[in-house]
Amino acid sequence: MVPGLLLAAVATVVWSGSFVTSRALHDSVPPVQAAFWRWVVAIAAVAPFALRQTWRQWALVRRHLGFLTVAALLGVTVYNTLVNQAGLTTSAANMGMIMAASPVLMALYERLSGARLGARRVFGTAVACCGVLLLVGDGSLSFRFAPGDLWMFAAALSFASYSALLRRRPDGLGGPVLLFTTFVLGALMLLPAHLISLIVQGGFEPSAGTVGPLVYVGVFSSAVAFFAWNRAIALIGTARAGVVYYLQPVCVALLSYALLGETMGSAQVVCMALILGGVALAAAARPAR
Repeated sequence: MVPGLLLAAVATVVWSGSFVTSRALHDSVPPVQAAFWRWVVAIAAVAPFALRQTWRQWALVRRHLGFLTVAALLGVTVYNTLVNQAGLTTSAANMGMIMAASPVLMALYERLSGARLGARRVFGTAVACCGVLLLVGDGSLSFRFAPGDLWMFAAALSFASYSALLRRRPDGLGGPVLLFTTFVLGALMLLPAHLISLIVQGGFEPSAGTVGPLVYVGVFSSAVAFFAWNRAIALIGTARAGVVYYLQPVCVALLSYALLGETMGSAQVVCMALILGGVALAAAARPAR
């Protein structure tokens, strides 16, 4: 169980940085173009490790092309584009906090599939969820959502659906093959929107401030984090990996405070303590029989 929890934590921490970079790019790179180039970089990063294995498993890939296409649509094409769109009108901290709705949806998907979650895990998830709600409400339960917040709720639904779908991953399909094929399919589905964005909005100027963040999200937030997350779900399941994902708003808030100068008050610190306590409680729970 410990390796799975560690892999989920690695993915969560790395993805936290991607919210900061999405927010940092909102003035310089159009959302669809940022999403498209992220996956181009990710394909280049994964290809040396996946091309040979993909060729060997090509018959299996063709047999399960429907599964791979849906996974690419949810986890690559839709999810990341919605995150970039949200970064136009909301803070990085809010993006991370709202994405913490995903674990609730992941647990719901797993329960609907017939799995029992156990009272301790449900209680820990509820505590962490309360911390997230208070964090979004700035210490209260009165919420005022910006348009970007609503885009992030849609992103959370897309990511939770992708994570639940991974439980149906075809037997024998290697991790690098899954990454490579979904990245390629996702980028191909983004290509028409990318071309339209180029015509309507124009391109962006390559510089250290644009290329650097795109390399980060392409190599680390895509290739590294998705591999770690997919493997974590295979080891410990969607609901337990989702509990670890609650750490994301804490990581994003700390990174946005340190790198973007976004504010952090005492209420946020208390809410983070609730989230951390809930995660620790739920992650330590034994699987229900």
